[in-house]
Amino acid sequence: MFPIDVRPDRAVEELLEFNRKLGEGFKSLQDMGELESGVSPREAVYEEDKLVLYRYTQDESKVTVKTPLLIVYALVNRPYMTDLQENRSTIKGMLDAGLDVYLIDWGYPDGGDRFIGMDDYINGYIDRCVDVIRERHGIEKVNLLGICQGGTFSLCYSALHQDKVRNLVTMVTPVDFQTPDNLLSHWVQDIDVDTMVDSLGNVPGELLNWTFLSLKPLQLTGQKYLDMVNLMEDPKAARNFMRMEKWIFDSPDQAGGCFREFTKTFFQQNRFIEGGLEIGGQPVSLKDVTMPVLNIYARHDHLVPPAASQAMKGRVGTKDYTELDFPGGHIGIYVSGKAQKTVPPAIGEWLAER
Repeated sequence: MFPIDVRPDRAVEELLEFNRKLGEGFKSLQDMGELESGVSPREAVYEEDKLVLYRYTQDESKVTVKTPLLIVYALVNRPYMTDLQENRSTIKGMLDAGLDVYLIDWGYPDGGDRFIGMDDYINGYIDRCVDVIRERHGIEKVNLLGICQGGTFSLCYSALHQDKVRNLVTMVTPVDFQTPDNLLSHWVQDIDVDTMVDSLGNVPGELLNWTFLSLKPLQLTGQKYLDMVNLMEDPKAARNFMRMEKWIFDSPDQAGGCFREFTKTFFQQNRFIEGGLEIGGQPVSLKDVTMPVLNIYARHDHLVPPAASQAMKGRVGTKDYTELDFPGGHIGIYVSGKAQKTVPPAIGEWLAER
């Protein structure tokens, strides 16, 4: 064993330097101003209840893939993660790849939404947004991009509405919800979801957020704030850090009905794998996903392990199935420099070929 070299003078120097960085960091925070939620220009083209359907604006001459792409994000976080900042924007990357991009912003459910279920989201909200886009462009089918839980919804929607989906892209989307390395799933198995929802109504976003952070407690709730001190002297780095923090803790409550159904149907009963899945009384089978599929997963994802996404292969009904393995994590797939150079261009190229 090597002796631990602890010198009082060095410890004092490190503490003084730490305090200096803290002081500079507080100044950066004071001068920061308001943090924006998304950076790419867009316009609202449809609204219903809490939902807003946005179209990202750009020069029409730059659109090379004429079939528009609708992004269906998860309910548990805000979709501006896909457009976090100028140099970390999946949206901007897809616009640069020649795509005409729409996105569903689910908004913030309140007490009046507690009984909204999966059928309402999938055969209701998503279907009406798809119809709005079809009517605007005079087309029969759209391209669909589902992210995380939104990918699960998109698989269900595509199976039920083959006549409206030309191509399906899924990102970090779980299919097998009970892979051995899925820690979140292990936690969920013994939860009495009925009692939880009956007691709470809507499920607080803060409760779910701290559950996700607890999956990697040292890294996500301790170490990153120590590391933050080294960033805060740089106003730009400090702003980027706080922009991410804003997104992490901007967690909408979950409509109780949908939370109950989703948790029991997928996490506890694993219906994609075990069969017997129904949405709104209609049977749903992955074999009915017959359009081309691009399945993108993150190799180091702690929320949706790669095996959970790879389970899609051989279960969907299409012969045109492609996988993209991104060497990063659940968040890095949207915001890392490597992701910006690879993921949006790959989506654009794949859709352009079809």
